[in-house]
Amino acid sequence: MTPESLVSALDYGSVLIFALTGALVASRQQLDPVGFVFMAALTAVGGGTLRDLILGRETVFWVAQPAYVLIAAAAAMTVFWTAHLFESRYRVLIWLDSLALAVAVAAGAGVAIEGGFGPVIVVIMGVVTGTFGGLMRDVVGNEVPLVLKQGELYLTAAFGGATGAVIGLWTGLGQGQALILGAALVWVLRAGSLIWGWRLPIYRPRPPRNRG
Repeated sequence: MTPESLVSALDYGSVLIFALTGALVASRQQLDPVGFVFMAALTAVGGGTLRDLILGRETVFWVAQPAYVLIAAAAAMTVFWTAHLFESRYRVLIWLDSLALAVAVAAGAGVAIEGGFGPVIVVIMGVVTGTFGGLMRDVVGNEVPLVLKQGELYLTAAFGGATGAVIGLWTGLGQGQALILGAALVWVLRAGSLIWGWRLPIYRPRPPRNRG
């Protein structure tokens, strides 16, 4: 598989999985089929759209290839008819989201690498692509944004995976191997946070000290 085809596959994969999470949020809000499609499409293409606009790509990816939107719509209708089969839709949501995050971070980093951008931009685009679709999904769906949930690795996981991909390239890995490494790091960090409670210290306010 060429680097270009791998990045395209990652984009398709992230669109599909993020669309499923958007439709799950729609099911929790008891929306109609049009609402399901809207939430799925918003989640699926939100991060990639922002990425393409920031990078100044000639055409936003889903405008150039409307099949992305059709995939999101199909995912939405699948969830519309099957969401009732899951005992805990929220648990399915967070685990699907962890997988979508991993794939989307790698896709965003891959697009930036193909565009010839430097390491800093590659990392930022990986984080943007991985997090903004889910953030918009949660805000519109009136859910607590996973990206801002206290004490969980989310942005950190995205940053770690994108950085891992850059380091992989720097140490001599091929682009495809580096992107797969980055995706794996994202998912391991996110899964570790969900299962074992991995987290970074959080800020705790303290009263000001009295100076004598």
